[in-house]
Amino acid sequence: MAEVVPFKGVLFNVAQISKVSGEDLLAPPYDIITPEYKDELYERSPYNIVRIDFGKELPGDNSNDNKYVRARKLLDAWLKEQVLIRSRTPGFYSYEISYKMHGREQTLRGFLGVVRLEGLGKGNIHPHECTHSRPKKDRLDLMRICGANISPIFSLYNSPDRKTSSILSDINQATPYIAAKDIDGSVHRLWPIEDSKAIDTIKNELQGKAIFIADGHHRYETALEYQKEMRAKEGPADSVKPYDYVLMFLANMSDEGLTILPTHRLVKNIPSDALDSLAADFEIQKISGKFDITDSIAGQRDVFGLYKGGDSWYKLSYKGAGIPEAPPALKDLDVTILHDLIFKKLDIKGDISYEMDVSKCINLVRENNFNAAFFLNPTQVGDVERVALASLRMPPKSTYFYPKLLTGLVLNIF
Repeated sequence: MAEVVPFKGVLFNVAQISKVSGEDLLAPPYDIITPEYKDELYERSPYNIVRIDFGKELPGDNSNDNKYVRARKLLDAWLKEQVLIRSRTPGFYSYEISYKMHGREQTLRGFLGVVRLEGLGKGNIHPHECTHSRPKKDRLDLMRICGANISPIFSLYNSPDRKTSSILSDINQATPYIAAKDIDGSVHRLWPIEDSKAIDTIKNELQGKAIFIADGHHRYETALEYQKEMRAKEGPADSVKPYDYVLMFLANMSDEGLTILPTHRLVKNIPSDALDSLAADFEIQKISGKFDITDSIAGQRDVFGLYKGGDSWYKLSYKGAGIPEAPPALKDLDVTILHDLIFKKLDIKGDISYEMDVSKCINLVRENNFNAAFFLNPTQVGDVERVALASLRMPPKSTYFYPKLLTGLVLNIF
């Protein structure tokens, strides 16, 4: 049974550093920060959270002096200088993001709390994607040395009663504790929730609810590994420990405001007879002189775009009804058809890259960095829920939840 509890979060002391804006302090998730943007975040402020969450590697780094050790020293210094302060009482933190999607104003609301760790597939916390090992090692090294969750996991729950949603909507009418605009122009705002009645209502509504990891599978698996290490180090405990919990942002799937964007695939090796190989399973339409690929396939089930260079691209419409040998929750998904049918038929096994931007995909193929790009429609929120509840996983990068959460609004220091 998922257990969501209030905690004494660590926040930037906006009263002490009032002349510094939220944009100067906060950062996007580590895995979407380019080296150039990291330099820009470093320049913005000596207190930007990127210095802790995703610091720079320097010449001469070793086991005693590296980006993780420097992160811990900064964390200790900021706490001592009261650049960061811990909340006096346990609470939740309302988090709202105002953003535009296809010209429409949208609002994503949720809250930050800590959630008791459960083994994946053994409780009420459900993943939906496979993960890679390298990012997990980086996050584990950071957690080991800092003893903290620096960035939250983006998670979902489903509650048609919407009691928590109503509380958040009311709280968010007040002036936020901190606000910041991200690189896409989305506005992020945070409010501490200290009222005991509101806290109890949120706890009660979430009690026993299934929680679905939307974004942050690496961080959750890292938290499980860290918990395992600490239990081996400290031995059996009579009570729960701080490392038995992980920082999460939780949004209600019954609310509006959630957006999933597609992540397209770039491949380096595609056979010259690819279209012939796919002809038995797909209706293939050649389209010339018109490169609104994602608009052309939008809303169409089992339809993909394929670009191999030149002035034309191909629309691939699947003739079948899902992948017969795949589990029911996966068999009809576009990502399953792409990976388990198209890529298998074309013998594409590795060397797959992922890109959100359609124009970038096209340019990378035109510049001969890749031989082809495959375009697909976004996975739906309901698909995420079904796959997760069936204890199954989609291929990596099957979902891209938008907007991305900012790092540094609230930290969970053990």
